[in-house]
Amino acid sequence: MSIPGKRIIQNLIKNAEIARTEGIPICQDTGFAVVFIELGQDVHVTGGDFYKAINEGVRKGYREGYLRKSIVRHPLERKNTGDNTPAIIHTNIVPGENLKLTVLAKGCGSENTSAIKMLKPSEGVEGVKKFVINVVKEAGPNACPPVVLGVGIGGNFEKAALIAKEALLRPVGKKSRMADIACLEEELLEEINALDIGPLGIGGKTTALAVHVEVFATHIASLPVAVNINCHASRYKSAIL
Repeated sequence: MSIPGKRIIQNLIKNAEIARTEGIPICQDTGFAVVFIELGQDVHVTGGDFYKAINEGVRKGYREGYLRKSIVRHPLERKNTGDNTPAIIHTNIVPGENLKLTVLAKGCGSENTSAIKMLKPSEGVEGVKKFVINVVKEAGPNACPPVVLGVGIGGNFEKAALIAKEALLRPVGKKSRMADIACLEEELLEEINALDIGPLGIGGKTTALAVHVEVFATHIASLPVAVNINCHASRYKSAIL
């Protein structure tokens, strides 16, 4: 890593420590609240609208935490909702009697550099790698590297994007349990860090901290690939009720 790159990494670590000890945001962009729900099929939620309750929690958290409110009600009219709602909510029904909530505060600098492409099956793994690396290359400094990369391969258009985001919830650097996918993650990380983008785009070999790849079954005529980039402020937390 270059000397300036090392200094930036040191400053990022210092910034994270200040944020932790003083209870303040690690970044001024406190993100879009993305909520993943794992709802046990034996759980029965009573007392009101579950999604309204989640949005109320987001509203309360962003107001009481003095976090920046970044959400506009209409994408073209651009009027701020003033409380960072509505959240993006994904619900998955699972066996059991627990309710697990995971909240991801997803900044939009990195979100805006994410991409999806419907590859031809004949493009294979090399086509996947070429697309992923090109997305990172085009993102450059705009994604606030060093980044964590979520890659979704398979499914259909929306499923690929969803599993790419879910990949960001894996502990940073934790490899896939599938040997071939773990190997792909290592290859992508190595090639991405050879791009010389570096911390905050000033050059160096630390462009990505990790690449997490998730896969799903797909159609015989399709090879969807989605890349969801997360900046160095990888912020998520889970609770089981």
